[in-house]
Amino acid sequence: MARTSLASAAGIALFLALAAPAEAVVTPLKQPNWVELTPQQREILAPLASEWNTLESYRRKKWLGIAQRYPTMSAEEQQRLQRRMQAWVKLTPEERKQARERYLKLQKAPPEQREVIKQKWEEYKELPPEEKEKLKQSAARKAQHKTAAGKPAAATKANAAPAAPTPEAK
Repeated sequence: MARTSLASAAGIALFLALAAPAEAVVTPLKQPNWVELTPQQREILAPLASEWNTLESYRRKKWLGIAQRYPTMSAEEQQRLQRRMQAWVKLTPEERKQARERYLKLQKAPPEQREVIKQKWEEYKELPPEEKEKLKQSAARKAQHKTAAGKPAAATKANAAPAAPTPEAK
């Protein structure tokens, strides 16, 4: 009889454990709003000020991590980050999505292909502004032509030049 009671108690305990709602779910910690950032964080993340409060919590956390590493970056790296943040803010949500997709695709590409893309990007960066503009216009015409031919393509800033990794996509 003691054996039956023990088995029943174990069965009930197991049932209650399985039936009880899982309360061990960890909710993501709320990241600070813009006004809650330190003056140093606001200075570093200034290009994101207008949209900071609308960013998802995980994106705020990522940017706060970048802001924490910022003081250890070289002056050149800091300037590049500032330029990239300014450019990122100017992109439409669709352009940002495309940039993230290109970044992920590039990360999955074989090393040889990534090296070719990197080399092309370096060559593009060395072009004079007039030549870059010609390439952008050419890419826009090609995109419009594809759209007119019934293929889904949009002429955007995001696909006018070779893709470069963006901080947001990481």
